[in-house]
Amino acid sequence: MPRRFASAVLASLTAACSSIGPATVPHDRIDYGSSIGNSWKEQTLLNIVKLRYADMPIFLEVAQVIAGYQLQSAVTGSFTMGNFTASLIDRLTAAGTATAGSTYTDRPTVVYQPLTGVDFLKRLMTPIPPSSVLFMLQSGYSAERIMPIMLDSINGLNNESNRLRRLADPKFTRLVELIREGQLAGAIQIRIERPKDGGESSVLIFGPSKDPQLAEKGREIKSILGIKPDLRELKVNYGGYSGRDDEIDMMTRSMLQIMLEFAAVVQVPESDVAQGKATPGLLDTPSAGALNGPPLRVSVTDVPPRDAHVAVQYDNRWFWIADTDIQSKYTFGIIMLLFSIADTGVRGSGPIVTIPANQ
Repeated sequence: MPRRFASAVLASLTAACSSIGPATVPHDRIDYGSSIGNSWKEQTLLNIVKLRYADMPIFLEVAQVIAGYQLQSAVTGSFTMGNFTASLIDRLTAAGTATAGSTYTDRPTVVYQPLTGVDFLKRLMTPIPPSSVLFMLQSGYSAERIMPIMLDSINGLNNESNRLRRLADPKFTRLVELIREGQLAGAIQIRIERPKDGGESSVLIFGPSKDPQLAEKGREIKSILGIKPDLRELKVNYGGYSGRDDEIDMMTRSMLQIMLEFAAVVQVPESDVAQGKATPGLLDTPSAGALNGPPLRVSVTDVPPRDAHVAVQYDNRWFWIADTDIQSKYTFGIIMLLFSIADTGVRGSGPIVTIPANQ
C-alpha cells in the first residue's frame, strides 16, 4: 500500500512537469494563420469600400502574435501508519489522503501596429517597381490580369482607368494580348541585373523562335512599343515615356491608386450617391469601360450575406464578394498579393514586447 501511494504521487508530479508547448503548434499555427488571413481580407475590402465613400483608409497590422500557455499542477497528501488499537499490539494500520489539481491558462498576446508615416508612404503611395510587374509575369500570372491592374501606361500607351473614366488605348490592349501569348509560348524571359556601380535594373528578353507566327508577334510587340525591331534585350525603367527606341518605360500604380481603381466599381445604393455620401463610380452597364479589365464585383446588401468569400460591414450595410465568383476572387487575391510586393520600403521600428517569465 505505501509503495502504491508513493508511485501515484510520483506519476502525478511527472505529468505536471511535462511540456505542453509542442502539442499546441499543429492546431494553433493553422488557427492563427486563418484568423489573420481572414481579418486581412476584410480589412482590405473595407478600405476599398471606404475610398468609395471618400473615407480615409486605415490599416492596422498584426505585428506579433505570442502564444502563452501555463499549466499549474499541485499534489498534496498525508500518510500515517501506527497502532491505533491498544488491544491489538501486533497489528499496524496505515491511512493516507491525497488531493491533486491543475490549472491551464491560454493567454495569447497580439500586438497591433498602425500603418502610418513612412510605412504608409512606402506601402500605399509609392509606385510598385517595374521589376515586380515582370516578376509577376514570370511567375505565371496572366498578363491580361496583371498589366491592367498594375500599369497606368507603358511607353506612352495608356491603360484604362475607372477613377478617371478613361478607356484603354487599343494598342495597350493589343500589347497585353501579345504578351500573354508570348507567356504561354515561353518566348518572353526576364533577367534582373545588379551592377556593382549602379542600382538594380530589369531586362525583358525576346527569345529566338523558329515559329514564324510567334516571331511575327514579337515584331508586332516591338512595333507597338516603338522600339528597334532587331533588339532582343530591353531595359525596363519606371517613369513616363522617354521616346527612346531601346527601352521600355512603365508608369506603374501605387497600392492606393489600385484601390481607388476598384473602389470606383464597388456597388453602392443610388441613394448614397444622390445624398453625396458616396462618389459617383462607374455604372455596371455594357457601355462602361470598367468591365474590360480584371473584374472585381463587390455587392451590397442590408443583411449579412450568405456564401460570401469575404464580407464587411460599413455604414450599416454589408459589402461582399460572392464565394461563387471565381474571377472576382482571383482579382482580389492578386490585390492581396500586391500588398506584400509593395512592402519594399524602409520599415519603421517595431514595438518591443516584454513577456514576464513565470517562476
